[in-house]
Amino acid sequence: MSVGTHPTFENSPSGTVLTSPPDGSAVDRATDAARRVVDALLRTDRGNANLERVAEELNSIAGHLEEHAPAVAERLIDMWNGEGVTRHDPVTGPENALAPPVVLEGLSDGSVRGTVTLTIPYQGPPGHVHGGVSALLLDHVLGVANAWGGKAGMTAQLSTRYHRPTPLFEPLTLTGKLMSVDGRKITTAGDIRTADGQVCVSVEGLFVDKTVPRPR
Repeated sequence: MSVGTHPTFENSPSGTVLTSPPDGSAVDRATDAARRVVDALLRTDRGNANLERVAEELNSIAGHLEEHAPAVAERLIDMWNGEGVTRHDPVTGPENALAPPVVLEGLSDGSVRGTVTLTIPYQGPPGHVHGGVSALLLDHVLGVANAWGGKAGMTAQLSTRYHRPTPLFEPLTLTGKLMSVDGRKITTAGDIRTADGQVCVSVEGLFVDKTVPRPR
């Protein structure tokens, strides 16, 4: 993935907030409600819940939203303007129901950090996070770490190591840091840890800086 330079939204006692936190707006509240629906659909008693009515109401809501949706091409452009990348992406986006979402902070040592508790929609092995979800989270964290370090590039390679199952329903800490730059090549590393510091997943990413001209 690629992340451009983020605006600074606010400072916290621990670092600089780099992504858009939920702000209580109508769209953020609606998106959070959609997350509740996804979680509840996975947990509900399918023999007793009135899923026919649920489907009817959800289709009605989707129809209302689609009536007010601009062309897809317009939204693609909007996603990459200003705060768009951090409000719409599937990791930190408070406007994206696929995102947990994660709020990432930039720290004085050059790293970025965020915490998240994942639930049933992100399950792979019973009680644990899907490995592909872990890779998605870390790919994005590394991209933000690059931006915090003053670089931006597209993912060329993501080397992921799974040390132990990543638990659901527990706070997880995500970290990333730009490690080195060699011409157009950016190397960045990060991991996911439990609250007691156990490493669940670690990753090293190779990114290609597209702002540096290719040698002729």
